[in-house]
Amino acid sequence: MEGVVLSWDTSLRETLRGKKIFVTGHNGFKGSWLVNWLVRYDCEVVGYSLSLPARSLYEDAGLNTIVEREYVGDIRDFESINKSLREVRPDLIFHLAAQPLVRLSYKEPLDTWSTNVLGTAAVLQAARSCQSVRAVLVVTSDKCYENMEWVWGYRESDRLGGHDPYSASKAAAELVVSSFKKSFFDADGPSICSARAGNVIGGGDWSEDRLVPDAIRAIEQKKELLIRSPLATRPWQHVLDCLQGYLLLAAALLDDPSSLTGTPAFNFGPDSTGNLEVAEFLKRMNKDLPELKWSTLENSERKTHPHEAGFLYLDSSLSRKTLGWCPRWDVNKAISATSDWYTRFMDRSERADDLIKRQLEEYLRE
Repeated sequence: MEGVVLSWDTSLRETLRGKKIFVTGHNGFKGSWLVNWLVRYDCEVVGYSLSLPARSLYEDAGLNTIVEREYVGDIRDFESINKSLREVRPDLIFHLAAQPLVRLSYKEPLDTWSTNVLGTAAVLQAARSCQSVRAVLVVTSDKCYENMEWVWGYRESDRLGGHDPYSASKAAAELVVSSFKKSFFDADGPSICSARAGNVIGGGDWSEDRLVPDAIRAIEQKKELLIRSPLATRPWQHVLDCLQGYLLLAAALLDDPSSLTGTPAFNFGPDSTGNLEVAEFLKRMNKDLPELKWSTLENSERKTHPHEAGFLYLDSSLSRKTLGWCPRWDVNKAISATSDWYTRFMDRSERADDLIKRQLEEYLRE
């Protein structure tokens, strides 16, 4: 970044420059933004993931051209992940690969459980036997908490749990991390921590059954977006705020793991102003995307849909105090940046890779 020096950005670059970093789920939405940021820090990035979906940011942005090496495999396949790590010999692992959708977990509960729990265990077991690995960051979810519909934020020490298979599997993944940390890593092995973020938005997410991608598809198809729970409240944040947290945590795991002793997990969520009802979120998005039309399903139709949490909020004071992390973009900026990304991409005024780079530079200037 020219002309601007941010202390945390400079520190991250110094810590991560030249490191060999293994990213599972590298070709997903978060993974694609993360890969670009890591390459900006002159990291050697190696990816491990399933084959690309029909539509992906990773392909749109041509990120395969900047990744050092890619492995195609199932995260549950221990032999495959173990062989890959032994070949690569990375310094740091970001474990993002997962089954990330609540409603899909109702349709495919066994796949959700095995991917999110056994997949995490496979990565950690492989990391144990790879002498080069100095740190592992496991990404889970804000939905790993036992949702009590509280109006205050969940803290890292609050009870884990989950109604749906996805949320429960993420809580179980947290237990896997804690177990490996206490049983193996604290005594002899790499530093390890988990990260829990809120509802992440940003350009290039094409996942099924997520609010923003569904809204963009509705615009493309000139259809009305039908929503299930207009009053459901979520902690909305831009993907760059989320990733800043992951990077700061990873740097601490590499540089000063003793500062994180007794702290196995960190929340990275927006300020309270970022906690919006779905209807309010869409109203604000509508200002940037006036062609977006939406309505709510009838009560009779909504009753046929599976349970989803009504209120969710994260307390991120531990990340602020320990890591110096804070959201740089408020919810309005997150929404406008996301809307701008899709607008420019869909009207072909800017390429996906250029959009990622431009928004990252803008983020780091503010």
